[in-house]
Amino acid sequence: MGYLERLDSYKDEMIKTLAESVSIPSVVSGPVRASDGAELPMGRAVHDALLHMLECGRSMGFEAVNLDNLAGYIQFSAGSGPKSSLRSDSRADSEADPEEVKRCDIVGHIDVVPEGTGWTGDPYIMEIKDGVMYGRGTADDKGPVIAALYAMKAVKEEGPALKHDVRLVLGIDEETGSDSIDHYADKCGHPDMGFTPDGMFPLVNGEMGILEYTLAQKLKPASSKDELRLTRLEAGTAVNIVPKDCRAVIAGDKQYFDGLIAKVREYAEETGYKIKARKQGSSLCIEAAGKAAHGAHPETGLNALSIMMGFLGRVDFACRELNDYIDFYNEHIGFDLHGERFGCKFEDDPSGPLILNAGTANIDEELAEVSIGIRYPVTFTEEQVISGIEQVLEGTSVGIVSGFTEPPIYMPSDTPMVEKLLRAYTDETGDHETGAMVEAGGTYAKMIHNTLAFGGMFPGEEDTMHQADEKLSIDSFMKMARIYARAIVSLCCE
Repeated sequence: MGYLERLDSYKDEMIKTLAESVSIPSVVSGPVRASDGAELPMGRAVHDALLHMLECGRSMGFEAVNLDNLAGYIQFSAGSGPKSSLRSDSRADSEADPEEVKRCDIVGHIDVVPEGTGWTGDPYIMEIKDGVMYGRGTADDKGPVIAALYAMKAVKEEGPALKHDVRLVLGIDEETGSDSIDHYADKCGHPDMGFTPDGMFPLVNGEMGILEYTLAQKLKPASSKDELRLTRLEAGTAVNIVPKDCRAVIAGDKQYFDGLIAKVREYAEETGYKIKARKQGSSLCIEAAGKAAHGAHPETGLNALSIMMGFLGRVDFACRELNDYIDFYNEHIGFDLHGERFGCKFEDDPSGPLILNAGTANIDEELAEVSIGIRYPVTFTEEQVISGIEQVLEGTSVGIVSGFTEPPIYMPSDTPMVEKLLRAYTDETGDHETGAMVEAGGTYAKMIHNTLAFGGMFPGEEDTMHQADEKLSIDSFMKMARIYARAIVSLCCE
């Protein structure tokens, strides 16, 4: 029996293991202490999910290591396998020279996002309907992690002896941060090669750089309360989300209000945007409604902040700096998604165009702030992006405050690791048409060197991650496991 056939024989066991993991509601919570006094940094449920996976690995004969309750790994060591007399935790008399042994990390996570609302069943009781497994974590990322674990088991039992170590790395706070994977890297260093099963097939061979910053301008309050003033504007919940709502509060002499209400109505009719105004006490409240979307794909949403700023550009406020700030936004950002008028319209063949999202805004009578998220192509640098923006800002009173930054990663298609991973996919699926891609999102591949996102979502599949009724078909579950087994053999045995 070959290792792929052996893997197929595990199907029932794999489904059972995934159901056990799904039953643990591993949402990150505050730190707690175990009965023995040990700190559990991400909460008890996440800790239980970590222990469950480590015990699964240990029961398969692998070395299983808990790294201070912050991360863990399951190791399949060089020289082991059915064609070697060695145990999985020994290299004695191995053909593998210790000085030549490399490490391949498969980096996944076992924490999940909160269940949310709208489920047709219990999110923590995995249910199978028509060959599809429903439950929180089935697709993101417990299913792919367990597929990789059983791929290791199949190669261990029926595959060739490894020339390099394989580690299944278990992150526990990917949905909320990076403490666990940073701790792993600090303790264990970075691998020579590997992948994270938390992306797309065939292969994500690049992830765009991310830059978040704030456009800020100080404002001078109006000298009289009778003057037309923008006392408050709020939009968005995060820089990486297209804001679906924006609310502005205008104060001043009430004689302005009827005219503004008429202007809002005219703007709505002219543009088709959802925006309305109503009197509220001594103020006028204006509300704009758009459509939320991930900041990596703003074209699928509609920015409520840009709707609001488009209207406010038709209003003459007493504060000259505020008028200038609104005009700047409308002239250089507006509804542009690629930095066309903002000095950063960059594009390359692997990535396509730069992506821009105005995610949040907070404006009062003293300060105006809009936070911008940019995802820039893999062959450009943060310095190039900022330089272009600074040229647009030159001569204005708008300042730029840098926030979160994350450089891009990219491996060209002719890189040996890329070729081996793609071959594992094509040999299993027969799909030679779909090639490696660059994605605008970010995965553990940006945190662990020499790794790329490799599955587990297949082309054309519905993405239910982070949604109600998250699901993974049994066919996809088994197919991704076979791909991962092929990848392990290609990377570590050839």
